[in-house]
Amino acid sequence: MSTAIVTGQPVPGSSLESDLRSLGFDVRVAADASEAETLLATVPASHRVALVDARFVGHPHALRLGLTDPRFPLAAVPGAVTAQATARQALSRALTRETTAGGGTAVAVDSLPDRLVTALDADYGEVHRPELGSLVATVPADPQTRNEARQAVAAVDDEAVRLRSAVKSRDGFFTTYCISPYSRYIARWCARRGLTPNQVTTASLLTALIAAASAATGTRAGFVAAGVLLIASFVLDCTDGQLARYSLQYSTLGAWLDATFDRAKEYAYYAGLALGAARGGDDVWALALGAMILQTCRHVVDFSFNEANHDATANTSPTAALSGRLDSVGWTVWLRRMIVLPIGERWAMIAVLTAATTPRITFYVLLIGCALAATYTTAGRVLRSVTRKARRTDRAAQALADLTDSGPLTRLLTRGRPGKVRLTVLAPLCAALGAVVLVGSAALFGASWTFVVAAGLYVLFSAEAVERPLKGALDWLVPPFFRAAEYSTVLILAAKADVPGALPAAFGLVAAVAYHHYDTVYRIRGGAGAPPAWLVCATGGQEGRVLLVAVLAALLTASQFTVALTVLAVVIALLVLAESIRFWVSAGAPAVHDEGETA
Repeated sequence: MSTAIVTGQPVPGSSLESDLRSLGFDVRVAADASEAETLLATVPASHRVALVDARFVGHPHALRLGLTDPRFPLAAVPGAVTAQATARQALSRALTRETTAGGGTAVAVDSLPDRLVTALDADYGEVHRPELGSLVATVPADPQTRNEARQAVAAVDDEAVRLRSAVKSRDGFFTTYCISPYSRYIARWCARRGLTPNQVTTASLLTALIAAASAATGTRAGFVAAGVLLIASFVLDCTDGQLARYSLQYSTLGAWLDATFDRAKEYAYYAGLALGAARGGDDVWALALGAMILQTCRHVVDFSFNEANHDATANTSPTAALSGRLDSVGWTVWLRRMIVLPIGERWAMIAVLTAATTPRITFYVLLIGCALAATYTTAGRVLRSVTRKARRTDRAAQALADLTDSGPLTRLLTRGRPGKVRLTVLAPLCAALGAVVLVGSAALFGASWTFVVAAGLYVLFSAEAVERPLKGALDWLVPPFFRAAEYSTVLILAAKADVPGALPAAFGLVAAVAYHHYDTVYRIRGGAGAPPAWLVCATGGQEGRVLLVAVLAALLTASQFTVALTVLAVVIALLVLAESIRFWVSAGAPAVHDEGETA
């Protein structure tokens, strides 16, 4: 429930009260600040409350942006201020001070909301002020300025602005020019019929799963249908975010669903293509798993780099300055966005290749494209890191430590070590050497006790890499090295097992572990830190899982190893899904303002 308190004498002919009611507010009128304070005290503490100057003139969407966005405890536009339950006390204190400033008498209500915003800025901190662009929001001081403000309102199409603002300001070429021009109207259609972003997100997931099932038929008709349905799923994927922005229906659960379903849709589609190819006698499970590993590692590079530099000080570099200059040239912006093969371009490429070629060709092109994109983005991030003079914070170091997913073995090996100064490149160097030893031994020796020894060395390298806070210029590379080592090891061992079902079981295991790592990222973004320690221990940590898989491969036959991978995948999936769902649907879970991944 929401309540709007209109302060001051109503203006004849004003549509303010009807506009507020159309936004879901219960409207009450206060003649002065003292009466507004009395009315505020009667509004339940759990309700949103807004104070609006009775002389306000502006677009309804300006009020919607300023007063109904659920992501911000305090928000304001000229002539109006709102507070959610968590910020009600701050608003009450500011209003009380405003009332008592008049010596116990009623204080003039002229610009009362604006005076409250000034007080809240000083007392509570930053008050969110949405960018209004061409929208009007003002409190005219006299009839002439009121008439001018009304003319300015009439000159701007409120609905057109609302539709434009529903589209992300920064998106890929394919999404911007091939999807958003019409998906915004689908979003409006959904809003007018009471559909929620979560419902559209779920529809997108179901469409993608049907696409994967169509691909799994292994027929040309199935592949064509799969390509069409994959594009339809992406249209709905764009629509859910546009619907959220159009109607300001942001939610914690919605952010989690949107973030995780994108990965689930893409990786389920990879599995569908692999199943379809198998029906035609072509085994491409290794390619499907390789594509999933490469795509996940690309994301980990992005996540780790961003977290390492999220709040770094003196965070400048010549490379970043050059990037900014390139962005000032129109065509380079689109070229650089397309080079990284963002989700729109990637899904369009997969859809077209599925319909026109074979799963093997689709995966070959996907792997080459993603490899080139990963090389480009990683090289750019490395150059930025070595040329900038940034000082990483404790928060950044903790975020990177959480992203490493280090388990009990690492904590045991690093416990009680004396403090020492280390070279800034030691952490990523240790992680890289450990990854090379592990993956190289898996490729050379396969399921053997020699490989188990290599896995033990990897555990030691991993512990050395995270022994000290990850504040070095390139320490953000440690989590990607760990992900590549663990995932690639599972792929190689399953491929060398050379028995039916080994690679699909490996695909399931990597998917379950990758979900755990994505979930960690979104928790950190939401300010909740890593998953609980018991979950990291229960899943073994990345080094524990590597050692366990190595021992299982050495002890068991190929068929038994396949069963072991399947059991391990199911156990990890159940653990991480149960905890993740519990966390994200709980009332205390933080909001994640995710505008979509660039890759």
